Amino acid sequence: MLRIGPSGNSVSFYESGHKSTVEAPKWLHSIGLSAFEYSFGRGVNMSDETARKIGEEAEKYDIAVSVHAPYYINFANTQQEMIAKSIEYVVKSLIKVKLMGGDRVVFHPAACGKFDRETAFRATYENIGKLAAALNDLSFGDYIVCPETMGKFQQIGRVEEVIELCKIDSHFYPCYDFGHINCYMQGALKSIDDYRRIIDLTYKELGDKKASNMHIHFSKIEYGKNGEIRHLTLEDNIYGPDYEPLAKIIDEYRMTPRIICESKEIMADDALLMKKYHKNI
Repeated sequence: MLRIGPSGNSVSFYESGHKSTVEAPKWLHSIGLSAFEYSFGRGVNMSDETARKIGEEAEKYDIAVSVHAPYYINFANTQQEMIAKSIEYVVKSLIKVKLMGGDRVVFHPAACGKFDRETAFRATYENIGKLAAALNDLSFGDYIVCPETMGKFQQIGRVEEVIELCKIDSHFYPCYDFGHINCYMQGALKSIDDYRRIIDLTYKELGDKKASNMHIHFSKIEYGKNGEIRHLTLEDNIYGPDYEPLAKIIDEYRMTPRIICESKEIMADDALLMKKYHKNI
């Protein structure tokens, strides 16, 4: 089932009189959305009690929950104690999303730092292999971990890199942030064929299951010569990318991804606009 929802709570959520994320599943269901992503970007600091309450509400209102692991994960780090911390951040995020009734953790793979891209990716690949081993040792059952495409030139996370990382383990599915992809392509993600090439490559390299059920982040994003600058809303007509061509590909291929809108402040509102482009929901 294709699901669409916001990353975090939008302005309209609070304007409707709501204060706590525990209230989000009921509200999202009431307006016609079916997914929600909670960000642990600055640390996994939610109590187990709150996570369980969110999980109870998500189950009641049929909201698929995912989380974003802390932003400071970096699997290209040369210090093994820092790699251990990055693994710990993903593990803690997975423990918490399970309590929330969810099954997916999205994470930023790495930054190049002082290394050239090839060296940084080689280290990232090796260290994410350690992550896969750690997760398998912990026997989490059903779960999906999603390395994300990144929008800055000095970050690891181009489409081809994410595909290679997802080959490491059966639990690794791609998170394609098409706003990020458009940033490092410097605005070249425009036509339905631009999207088709990415989707076709994913089916070819990762197979039907991972491609059809990929995780998607979408928003329009301002970019500069070094890539991503800031998130915008769907009203932007300068930077892009446009959602309609992607929606057509998803419907044509009968894909069932989890689609998370990351528009600035009005992510739930824009998620509803994105939903209107689909015919198979």
